[in-house]
Amino acid sequence: MARKESVTIDDILETAFMMAKEEGFENVTARKVANQAGCSTQPIFRVFKNMDDLCDAVFEKAVEYFNDYYTLYPKTGKAPFVNLGMAYIAFAKDERNLFKLLFINENRRGKSLYELLNGKAQNVVYEINLARVQGVKDPGSLFMKMWMCIHGAACMSLTGDYDLTDLETCEMLENAYKVFSV
Repeated sequence: MARKESVTIDDILETAFMMAKEEGFENVTARKVANQAGCSTQPIFRVFKNMDDLCDAVFEKAVEYFNDYYTLYPKTGKAPFVNLGMAYIAFAKDERNLFKLLFINENRRGKSLYELLNGKAQNVVYEINLARVQGVKDPGSLFMKMWMCIHGAACMSLTGDYDLTDLETCEMLENAYKVFSV
């Protein structure tokens, strides 16, 4: 009779993801994951070829997490790029370690910042098309200008240098849209 597997691939992945979320991705090691999951390192390397494979899986789970976060984030802004910006800045505040993993880390597992942000739902494409419908002549250029403002605000929140309220942030992004879309 085969021995029952007590620690599954889902258990290991969830443990590693929660560690990345709470302690930072740099603290996800085989020993620490095994300790948290209540097993030896053997089950980890039975289901993942190596730590790079586990880290890739954690990264993909973080991408899905951000996409879900954005999808569920309240859409209150009226101008293109505002809702995406609000969600992105809030994600930096609420999920500091995952934000760093996805958007600050140099190793994005072969994905560009644009790909991560755009996601399966084509978030950026939607916003660019919305700006085009509103008469913006070069919505791609507008996106880049907006994105510098949005990414800067999100990064400022990581260092504690961002203290605008959600209402103030929304107003700032809507004003930036007006200025940049001229």
